[in-house]
Amino acid sequence: MESLEEISEEESPKERHTSSTPSWKLTAKEILATKTQNYFAQTKRAENILIQVAFSIGLSSIWRFPYLCHLNGGGNFILMYFFMLLFFGVPLMYMEMIMGKCLRMDSIQVCVLVSLYNSIIITWSLSYLSNSFSYPLPWDERPLVRNINVTDLSCLQTVAHQYFWYHTTLNASNYMGEEVETLVLNLTLGIFTVWFLLFLIMMVGLKISMQMLIFSVFLPYVILLCFLIRGLFLEGATTSLRHMVTTEFSAWASLDLWRQAGGHVLYSLGLGMGTIILFSYKAGGDNYAQVASLVTLINLGTSLLTTSIIFIVLGFWTTTSGHACVKQSVSKLMQLIDEGVLPQNAKPPKDILLLPTLDYIKWINSLPGRLRQQVVHLSPSCSIKVQKEMFMQGPGLALAAFSQVVSLFPGSSFWAILFFMALLIIGLSNLMRLLEGIVFPLQNSISVFRNYPRILTAVICLGGFLGSLIFTSRAGSYIMYLFDDLVVPLSLVITVVFQNVALAWIYGAGRFREEMFSEMGRPLWPFSSFLWCYVTLPGLLALLTICFTQLFQGTHLYYTAWNASGSKEVKHLYPRNSLGWVIFLSVLTFLPIPVHPLHQWWSLQEYIAPDPFEKLMSKKTPMVSSMSSQRPQHHSMKSQERTSNASTRGLSMFLLRSPKPEPECLSQDPVKYESSSWFSLPILTSLSSSLTIRSASLHVSRQVSPTSVTTDNSNKGSETQEESPKKKSVQ
Repeated sequence: MESLEEISEEESPKERHTSSTPSWKLTAKEILATKTQNYFAQTKRAENILIQVAFSIGLSSIWRFPYLCHLNGGGNFILMYFFMLLFFGVPLMYMEMIMGKCLRMDSIQVCVLVSLYNSIIITWSLSYLSNSFSYPLPWDERPLVRNINVTDLSCLQTVAHQYFWYHTTLNASNYMGEEVETLVLNLTLGIFTVWFLLFLIMMVGLKISMQMLIFSVFLPYVILLCFLIRGLFLEGATTSLRHMVTTEFSAWASLDLWRQAGGHVLYSLGLGMGTIILFSYKAGGDNYAQVASLVTLINLGTSLLTTSIIFIVLGFWTTTSGHACVKQSVSKLMQLIDEGVLPQNAKPPKDILLLPTLDYIKWINSLPGRLRQQVVHLSPSCSIKVQKEMFMQGPGLALAAFSQVVSLFPGSSFWAILFFMALLIIGLSNLMRLLEGIVFPLQNSISVFRNYPRILTAVICLGGFLGSLIFTSRAGSYIMYLFDDLVVPLSLVITVVFQNVALAWIYGAGRFREEMFSEMGRPLWPFSSFLWCYVTLPGLLALLTICFTQLFQGTHLYYTAWNASGSKEVKHLYPRNSLGWVIFLSVLTFLPIPVHPLHQWWSLQEYIAPDPFEKLMSKKTPMVSSMSSQRPQHHSMKSQERTSNASTRGLSMFLLRSPKPEPECLSQDPVKYESSSWFSLPILTSLSSSLTIRSASLHVSRQVSPTSVTTDNSNKGSETQEESPKKKSVQ
């Protein structure tokens, strides 16, 4: 035995040396392969971060944030949004990114609702884009109307851009319940074009390159900075910016302010939709805290930039309204009379500037029909009626204001085409991400759709087009406002509440930190557990309570409509039946919460798991005996330790890869990452079940190793007992 041990000890360095020789030959190739892999991984990570940034700065920052800020008093909403973005947005976004490390969860219902009403916003941009090819721009001049009466003078009582929005683009009705069945032709054709373009892109499988992605992200910033610089030279810009940052802390007592700010935080960052989980899994890496902070910071900066432009335009409209507009109109008419364009009887009274502004409208109405038509058409694009209330409180504020800024540039048609084209590209890219969250889970869950993916794409795009037709009616903008104000924020709050409860309290934040430490090899953000348990969850529950309280009271829920006879925006309470639809759609959104655990429970009742110990022990015993008979004792001890560790890993992987229950931890398997239940939500059951399977497998594996060691020791003991009588007999 001693000689064998000496020989083995002498030969072992040689064997190690000879076995290590080929590895030195492959070192250069391995280094090159590692560098190449790291380069592509970093490129993919940067690409997905840009996609996440593009999703968070899309329609939410350019279209939704400005009108919510203007509706809630400027600085009050900005400060509230910053507060909730810091204490709720960053921790919740970090939570979803960490969950995307090993989980794949879908929120199809929320994606469907968001994609439906996002398509009409893209249609509005497409409508403005189609009108941008004419010069002069159609929203710069008042239309030449026929058979003018008193009500037709609405174009003199409002801004031309506001008139173009309500009359030309929307052809809006007076309230939500009026002419719902009447479709607007240009909007219907536009929404068909949007869904047809999405169908073509999904069918072709168009991949956006890194250069195109960078261009589409940074182009809007270049245009917005040009708009801001031009707007700073407008009349009333300083006053409007001062009004934007003015804060009254008494407004914080408004529950509606908290509801809208909290809902916009979830909507703007894409929380509860599954997009963050999808992007974070594909991006890889573990610097999720930095990514979450970067995305929220860019989101806030973009929102403030666009809001500044909107408030500058609002200040310009207010400054040039009323008496200033009458003075400008009189000067323009006198100039046209001197040039011979208008006859002498079109000359306004001498004391018209000393009279109230509404008397100027009465004088125009007293003119003969043909002359009155010419005077209205040749009047400047400003509001003659004094607007004591705020201009444009509805969701069309951003489009009307940006069209005003575009018209102030030389070569306005070029700037209009450039801006609305960029807005259209951003909207289509965001809508594509939402459709991916609908198509891929259905395709991986239903075999028919997996075999015929084009049929699934066609069905979803056709259903999206038919479902979006309600927004193309004359009351469609009001219904869209209902979705944007109540349905989607409430659905997102419910989804994120269940998601946070499952992680922080059902599974346990501390337990989750341990799991992620073993998964990533580094600890999570130090304050994450405290924020998830004691900050975000109580805040979300309070926000959910506010939403339901105001929904059932219904006294503070109103929408902004257009009164054509008075040429102004008015506020109406939502109809009672519309609030019923809000409740129905919200319940439909979180209906999979009880369905999914029942489905898993029913599947587990019919599933009999095989005993992994029998297979492992049957495979391990002959291996140990053969190794112990051929090698010395100290080598057999090492082999037994390796065998026990291998059995532990094998058992863990066996439990993790078991077909049921699902979903599983998908940290390293991209194929399994794509396969998930089509009705699952990022909520209680998906998170707790999958993470519990991981923890259970690790717990069982820890119990296996002592057993394996004892069996190995028993085998060694039996061998020594058999050898000892032989030694005694020899002696």
